[in-house]
This record gives sequence, structure tokens and C-alpha cells, in this order.
Amino acid sequence: MQSHLHIISFDIPYPANYGGAIDVFHKIRCLQAQGIKVILHCFEYGNRKHARELEKICECVYYYKRDTSLINHFSSLPFNVKSRIHPDLKKNLLKDTYPILFEVLHTCYLLNDPDLKDRKKLFRHSNIEHEYFSELANGEKSLLKKIYLQREASKLKRFEKQIVHADYILSVSETDLVYFKNTYPNTPSVYLPSFHPFDDLQIKTGQGDYILYHGNLSISENYNAALWLIKHVFSKITIPVIIAGLNPPKHLIEAIQIHQHITLKPNCSEPEMQALITNAHIHCLYTAQATGLKLKLLNVLYSGRFVIANSNMLAGTDLKESCVLANNPQEYVEAIESLFSEKFTQEETEKRKSIIASMNNSEKTKKLIALLA
Repeated sequence: MQSHLHIISFDIPYPANYGGAIDVFHKIRCLQAQGIKVILHCFEYGNRKHARELEKICECVYYYKRDTSLINHFSSLPFNVKSRIHPDLKKNLLKDTYPILFEVLHTCYLLNDPDLKDRKKLFRHSNIEHEYFSELANGEKSLLKKIYLQREASKLKRFEKQIVHADYILSVSETDLVYFKNTYPNTPSVYLPSFHPFDDLQIKTGQGDYILYHGNLSISENYNAALWLIKHVFSKITIPVIIAGLNPPKHLIEAIQIHQHITLKPNCSEPEMQALITNAHIHCLYTAQATGLKLKLLNVLYSGRFVIANSNMLAGTDLKESCVLANNPQEYVEAIESLFSEKFTQEETEKRKSIIASMNNSEKTKKLIALLA
């Protein structure tokens, strides 16, 4: 069995408080538990700091400053790729011959490097990036950001061909699996749903007293989802609602302040967010983008009570029976009014456990380790 693995992460994956970081951190955690020694390479930018928690579960952690200078926007490479080119990364990868896992397209600049041609290389995606960026552009209010996202989507589509140099493509959803199999038929694609914090269900039975929507509220997909729910669903009910997440924009804050029964919880710590999820009675999930696998969905299925979601949120999964499906405002309101008076029972927990068995971390870890041989 291969005992070591290089993982190149697009960001510092701790704290694991948003989708991509959750997948990377808990993948490392599960690999370490199975005896794999992870050599982690991560790009640092923004407010995320060097993390002792990563050093506890990794053989070694390297940090590289991401170059976000303006000039990188004018490269033919996607900005998200160009800004993650660092000479020390290649030097550190060449210290041994262990397999390399490239986390999302943004880290794949070295995937076709001739000095790495004999290495086992795996590409992990979280979205079909050019589709994801196009959808973000469609939902963006700022003209400047919209132009950037559209240009980045075009560059990412061209750059995506780089992944033919991987030995395996690891797909987070069944829908994306079909895309990669059809687009790159000569590169094996493997269905490997996202890793998550839960090794077993942690659901409270009984009743909560509020509805929750949560997500990274700085991303247009999520703040537009929150705005849609406020306008079309939450404004039609009087039940208490909490909207929680990172860095909410001003226009979302203003939309929430209009309604006395809706409370904003910005920038919660990981324990605070988990407590909100566990104690909520209903989780309202909505997205206009049927891209990737939504980590917030896994989180609420493992630790939340009732879940209402639209078809886009469940696209590419076999999790439809775990949620109440709602695709228009009336269906959301009717589901909320029906579920809010019901208790979440142990029988509901057992039913949920059987439905989400395919998301089990242990089985995913075994599948990934088998690909490293």
C-alpha cells in the first residue's frame, strides 16, 4: 500500500468552514486515520492563518504566498491558476516520487510538467469550473466582477484540457462524472463524493424553534439564494428564521433588516455554526446552480433535522429521498408549515442513515487509497 501522498490545496483548509476547505481537511483527516502520511501544500491569502491543526494530521505542511497582484489578471492563464504558480512548489514535489493529488483546477499548473510525467497524479474537482464561474457571473451585481468572472470562465474552459495528464479524475457528483467521462474519455473518472466532518449521524430528535439557511454569503450563488428565499418564502411566514454565514454583503443585510422574524448571524465560529445547524428544526436549501456537490447539504443531512431543498441542490446525487423537495415558493411555504409542527423522530434518523450510506467517509477513503497504488 502507498504510504505517502502529496496534496496541493488551493487554500489553507483550516478552519474547515466552507465547502472546498471542508472536503480537503476531512479528506486529510480520514487518510491519516488509515495510515496515509499526507504532505500538504497550500496557498495562503486573505485572512486564513498557518494552522497547527493541519500539522497534527499531516506529515509536513508547506505554505506558499498566492500572488494576487493585478498583472496576473492579464495573463492568458486563468487568474486563479496564474496566482498559484510558485517555484518552491515544484522543488518540494521533486523531493520524492510519491503520488500527487491536485485539489481543483486552480492548482493544476504543474499537471503537465515534464519533470512530473512519471508520477501518479490525481485531479479532484469541486465544480466544472467554467460552468460555475459563468453562473457566478450571471448572478453578480457588480459590473466589474461580472466581467472578471466571465473572462475567468472562458480561460478556465481552455485550461481544463490540462486534466488529460492526470491518471484519474475524482468527481464529486454523478452529473459531473458523466461530463468528465464524455469530455475526457481517455482519462478514467471515478465517483468520489466530498468528504465531510461526520463519521456518523449526529441528529437531535424532537423539535427546534427556527428555520435555518446557511452558506458562504460572500459568494453570489449563496447570497442570491438567501435573497430569493427572503423575497419568495420567508416573507410569507412568521416562523423565526436565521440566516448565517461568512461576510454577508450590504444589500443582503438590508434585505434581512426589513423583517423582524429574520435574524442574521454573520461570521460564526465553526462550533457556533454547528450548533445553529444541530438545533434548527428545518433547513431551507436553495440554489439556482446545479453544479458540484453542495457541502452544506451533507452537513445538514448528517447533523440537522428536516431538510427542504430544490432539485438543483440535489442534482447529481442519490439523496432525493432524504429531503422534502420544493421547486417553487408555494411548495417551500407548504412544506415549512407542514413540518414545523412535527417532531423529528428516531425512525426518521434511521431512514436518513440508510439513504446517505453512499456518502460514508470510510468507504470513500478506501476507494481513494486504492487509486494511489
